[in-house]
Amino acid sequence: MTTATGIRLHAPAPGWSIDADVVVVGSGVAGLTAALRCASAGLSTVVVTKARLDDGSTRWAQGGIAAALGEGDTPEQHLDDTLVAGAGLCDEDAVRLLVTEGPDAVRRLIATGARFDTDAGGTIELTREGGHHRRRIAHAGGDATGAEISRALNEAVREAGIRTVENALVLDLLTDAEGRTAGVSLHVMGEGQHDGVGAVHARAVVLATGGMGQVFSATTNPSVSTGDGVALALRAGAEISDIEFVQFHPTVLFLGTDAEGQQPLVSEAVRGEGAHLVDADGVRFMVGQHELAELAPRDIVAKGITRRMLEQGTSHMYLDARHFGAEMWEHRFPTILAACRAHGIDPVTEPIPVAPAAHYASGGIRTDRHGRTTVPGLYACGEVACTGVHGANRLASNSLLEGLVYAERIAEDITSGLPAAAAPAPVPHPEVPPHPLLPAEARLAIQRIMTEGAGVLRSAESLAKAAQEIEAIHAAARGALAEHGKTAEPGVDTWESTNLLCVARILVTAALRRAETRGCHWREDHADRDDATWRRHIVVRLNPDRTLAVHTTESALFPPTTEPAPTTQEQQ
Repeated sequence: MTTATGIRLHAPAPGWSIDADVVVVGSGVAGLTAALRCASAGLSTVVVTKARLDDGSTRWAQGGIAAALGEGDTPEQHLDDTLVAGAGLCDEDAVRLLVTEGPDAVRRLIATGARFDTDAGGTIELTREGGHHRRRIAHAGGDATGAEISRALNEAVREAGIRTVENALVLDLLTDAEGRTAGVSLHVMGEGQHDGVGAVHARAVVLATGGMGQVFSATTNPSVSTGDGVALALRAGAEISDIEFVQFHPTVLFLGTDAEGQQPLVSEAVRGEGAHLVDADGVRFMVGQHELAELAPRDIVAKGITRRMLEQGTSHMYLDARHFGAEMWEHRFPTILAACRAHGIDPVTEPIPVAPAAHYASGGIRTDRHGRTTVPGLYACGEVACTGVHGANRLASNSLLEGLVYAERIAEDITSGLPAAAAPAPVPHPEVPPHPLLPAEARLAIQRIMTEGAGVLRSAESLAKAAQEIEAIHAAARGALAEHGKTAEPGVDTWESTNLLCVARILVTAALRRAETRGCHWREDHADRDDATWRRHIVVRLNPDRTLAVHTTESALFPPTTEPAPTTQEQQ
């Protein structure tokens, strides 16, 4: 199904290489789970990660992991809540796999060493978050669930002796003469055994690179979340779907209108324990907007906050949890309490200023239910993937569970289907790669354009302007390379800027096409959900000439990843 583009980032040819059966790119819950399962099956496995092993998005997850573990709860109820949050675009079979396999996957995570908060009798304590009708969120360290999961998986990886390459930015997919995956090229940033550009030759590649929140000015994502996995997959010829559905977390600590980069998250679990959203006058504005008020699905709460901000001409709202008292804050939410106090705010005595910020990509690299992409041998899981679970809006705390469940499914597929042979020889690295690089300063320009034109509030006008400005940056870089043979110097900053531009192009293209409001995609000029026209997916590929091939699926169902691509493509 794949259409190889031949496009690669401008980079030196690999100067060193490692051979393996499987290379996993990313060290969050999805990546490390996949690596552990592959290694336990006897496969030679290498983990490549952009920073240190524990620096991915997983460690920042506060709320917890959702699964039907509590008395009276069932996978069917979890399924229902997920489908409602996904606003008509979830793949029901994919969700059913998630919620039925999820409880045992969590138990295996506990067996791996993760320690969740329990009551005096040893039963896992469960809380509630937005969109859930039951308490089914398991948490650790109060509000440090991600950090605990990351700790447990890191220890397991080290105990298993799995080879890791840290401080390494993945560049491009390597393929053999038949177009099948043959590994990845990567750049190690001056630390460790290797340095500079090298390669890991492998028969299977698992992308678990996390999100792309850094395409916006303000985000909860760490600085490494620059959409590298999506950009790599596009250049490799893979399909990207539902990329327009970027979830903006409703309650991010507001640090001022000029704040940029990673912002502190105020977990939805705070609202789950009874905090109220209020305006400057103390009015609970979410009451009456949804049956769950502050615990409505995230898209509804983010819209409610943004709408109230526009009505009152303010830049933030408030989260009031003063009634918790000091003891509850210190024991249930110590991480959030410390972050607030570090910025001069004491939640025990005053409301917390909050505003929405880019948080999670519900879409990504299109996969089937075994994590297989449209490129043979290339898998994806976690936030970088689009499994069909999240639809138009991720249900709170389903992300860690999705990474866990689908990583296990990928490992099962690889171990049962990987041929017993050496890694295929990759096609030689081209002497003059055809993809121009952007200067490092383009990153700020891209973030400004995306925040202004493709943020929480979108319209045909704002998106068209964003598309025009993004294409101008793209055209200028292509023109400089074509006319003068000039491009920015290869390096981490320029590779990241180039990846961000790639992500921005497809996001704006899809958002401009989807002329409706659905889930976390809010079009001011098309305020209603339009199931007749838009209960379907927008799929994007990259052509060899760097134009975008865009098509809309015929229904809410994804076609198999092994079928021929639809013929109803439009060249962008």
